[in-house]
Amino acid sequence: MPDEPGSPDPSSEQLPTTGDPGFGSDNARESAAAASELDAAHEDASTASDESADESSWRPSRGVLIGGAFLLIAAVASMILGITNPRPSLGITTDRLGPAPGQQIEQYFDQARDSLHGTDSDPHWALVSFTEYLTAQQLPQAVDGLRISGVIWHVPIDRVQTPVLTVATPAGDTPAVNSADAAAGLLAAQQFRDQRSADIAKVTESRLRAGCACAAGIVVRGTLTQLNELAAKPDVRAVQALPADAVAGRFAVSPLRPDQVGIATTTVPDDGPVPTE
Repeated sequence: MPDEPGSPDPSSEQLPTTGDPGFGSDNARESAAAASELDAAHEDASTASDESADESSWRPSRGVLIGGAFLLIAAVASMILGITNPRPSLGITTDRLGPAPGQQIEQYFDQARDSLHGTDSDPHWALVSFTEYLTAQQLPQAVDGLRISGVIWHVPIDRVQTPVLTVATPAGDTPAVNSADAAAGLLAAQQFRDQRSADIAKVTESRLRAGCACAAGIVVRGTLTQLNELAAKPDVRAVQALPADAVAGRFAVSPLRPDQVGIATTTVPDDGPVPTE
């Protein structure tokens, strides 16, 4: 699965508070008193030792000089090895699918079309965005049988900011169809700080379990030929592909919702009433 996504929009979390800053202060005072007494007891012995010490400047021994030379040689050798044998790259980490916040939607369409140019026959990760929200049952047919690796769920409610949930799916149509229930389960496991957030989560979970048309996009894997054919379907709004060497689980996904126009944004007005179901 590409981004192995699968978590709802971050719910509020309370950071742990630090302990009482005065905790342990009595122990600290007792330790300081004991240390003072020990220092006084050793003061005379330390003074006598200092007076008998050699007043000449310290000269490093031959062993210290030889050891330092070996350390320098080892450091130079390590640097040379690092240059001639660099560590392998950990893979692509900056790729993303979907429009960036603040990006013009029309510009994203051009970007998506350009991503489908090429002559290679390798499979690519790609984001498929639709003109309308889909039900879970419609997903397999909507992508012409391509491997679905993630489904993006969003329950649209007028002037209510509902969470966007991305569910990773193993191969096969059944996991994709069941991904709405999985998204509902993600919400059910969350805790919310305020009543409005809890009410939004409740109605979102309820509608997902009821089979709403709430699938905003799908992450698939296919060749450029397959993805271009998919992009030509009338109910597909955009298909954006990553380079063939993109690493699964190491790219971001930001959905293009069917109702997004003008400029891409991750927020919507959140001042409307929350339905009960």
